Amino acid sequence: MKHQKISLAVDLLLFTIIEDKLQLLLTKRKEEPFADMLCLPGVAVFEEETLYDATNRCLVEKTGIKEKIYMEQLYTFGDDLNRDPRNRVVSVSYYALIPEAKLMAYIDNMSPDAHFYDVNKILAKKTKLAYDHREIIRLARERLKGKADYTSIGVSLCDDEFTLPDLQKVYEVLLDKNLYKANFRKAFADVVEETGNMRRDGAYRPSKLYRYIGDKDAHLHI
Repeated sequence: MKHQKISLAVDLLLFTIIEDKLQLLLTKRKEEPFADMLCLPGVAVFEEETLYDATNRCLVEKTGIKEKIYMEQLYTFGDDLNRDPRNRVVSVSYYALIPEAKLMAYIDNMSPDAHFYDVNKILAKKTKLAYDHREIIRLARERLKGKADYTSIGVSLCDDEFTLPDLQKVYEVLLDKNLYKANFRKAFADVVEETGNMRRDGAYRPSKLYRYIGDKDAHLHI
């Protein structure tokens, strides 16, 4: 049998929330195919590294982020034999979450071709994308929405200390709907605790700050 050359790559979906909108990191391609079009950050997997290590390498190269953030494998894309016109490429996608405040510490180290874009606008086809990356983003958005419905994954988009309205807003963005305050707080009652600190925003009444103390994959019935 003739030896077949198949390339293995990873694509990274780095999400954050900016101005109450779910945002995703995209980069602009510099060469063909799809020159000048936006795409997900990605790298070819080296023979001596794991998929996870390759994804972390991609994260560091594009953003400078070396600390541990929430990251999970999404899906393997390879059914379309012509997804890359150059040669057969199978891509394993990972999605990662980072709070805006933590992201800002790395913003000056980010690749000049990398910027954050509104996910809703991307999926509304207002942004041209290379390869099959819109489908990857669509699937990741569905996964986030699904997990936010029953787990505390949204905590990964909050600062280490947060107010309960902060946390609720994150979930409303992820779920794309308004939530009832009483029901939301009941769902998180056993997995958050007061830190003893307060946030003082101008003339507004100080707000209690909380920290998360539970399992991020715990079922919460939000």
